[in-house]
Amino acid sequence: MSATPDDKGKALLARPGIGLTARVVQRSDLRFSRIVVDRPALILLRHGTKLLESARGQWSLKGGEAIAIAGGQTFDVTNRLSDRGLYEAQWLVWDPSVIARFERTATGGHHLEGGAALGKVDAEFASAFDRARDAIADVRHVPDDVAAHRLTEMLVWLSLRGIHFSAAENPSLAAKVRRLLETALAEPWTAPVAAKRLALSEATLRRRLAAEGTSFGDLLTDVRMSYAMLLLQSTEYAVNRIALEVGYESASRFAIRFRERFGFPPTAIRGHARDCPPDGGSVVRNGSDQAVTELN
Repeated sequence: MSATPDDKGKALLARPGIGLTARVVQRSDLRFSRIVVDRPALILLRHGTKLLESARGQWSLKGGEAIAIAGGQTFDVTNRLSDRGLYEAQWLVWDPSVIARFERTATGGHHLEGGAALGKVDAEFASAFDRARDAIADVRHVPDDVAAHRLTEMLVWLSLRGIHFSAAENPSLAAKVRRLLETALAEPWTAPVAAKRLALSEATLRRRLAAEGTSFGDLLTDVRMSYAMLLLQSTEYAVNRIALEVGYESASRFAIRFRERFGFPPTAIRGHARDCPPDGGSVVRNGSDQAVTELN
């Protein structure tokens, strides 16, 4: 994923070779089905509550708490507003090279599988998190080596709690296709183009994806919609701009695809009045069962 800062310098930034940070904001209670967290991540929940459910277990967070998540996992995620009507979560995602360098010097401990709830974090931990986040964002003033050091500092904090990530990856073909698509979501992707980029025949691509229970068309839609969801949560981009960012010239067609994937319209994430249920309350809505690869 390339760096995508908000117009106001807000929330979604990636620094090649270092990591990614995102500030996720919602204005209504929502549930997202089968969200794939592709790489090791740390979530610090600032406001609201968060429930993550997977085949490996269930984790619940309140404001001020954090969770470490191993890569390559799929979750059902429920985000709810606080009593003050707020939901905000901040993410750190490490580049595998940073984790690999740390692994060469770290001693002891088992690699994390699933998730590890950290409970309420103290001020020093939160300060280290903020320094790592700011280092990713401040390319002009923070050199790469310093930024990598600050991301590594967070790995040290986690190791002191017995949490160790693994840099080893053996991604499925579906994961490789998702990562390819993420490099240029607005491109007019086709299966033959993707197969050529992956040094496969189109027939082989389709056959192997079918064996993994998916298809190129499903993956393309999933990746586009999941990235659109992240932009809705972490920027102030208008819906029509987000549609263009993920390869849709028609905002209405994009909105239809988004609703099909998640079960609610794009504007629901920002809590627009027209998206509230008839009784005026908040509801947790079910998404589809397709896989996606982004944060929330």
